[in-house]
Amino acid sequence: MNKAELIDAMAEKAGLTKVQTRAALEAFMETVGETLKEGERISLVGFGTFSVARRAERKGRNPQTKKEIIIPAKNVVKFKAGSDLSGHVK
Repeated sequence: MNKAELIDAMAEKAGLTKVQTRAALEAFMETVGETLKEGERISLVGFGTFSVARRAERKGRNPQTKKEIIIPAKNVVKFKAGSDLSGHVK
């Protein structure tokens, strides 16, 4: 499912227009991004938890040249599914 299909499905279930639903989804994504950028977690009970983790610098290998390279440290977004969401996938 892509973003447009998600907006269509959400609009139908919530009884909103696609314009309203797109605005709500974009506001949600923007808020999640800003919150994670500040280093905070977002916990939606039953759905899941978004958090930021630090990935340490590590050694890697260029697959074409086989030369060893250093992959720099960076922050990555993590998502852990909640029990209600996990129960839908079998």
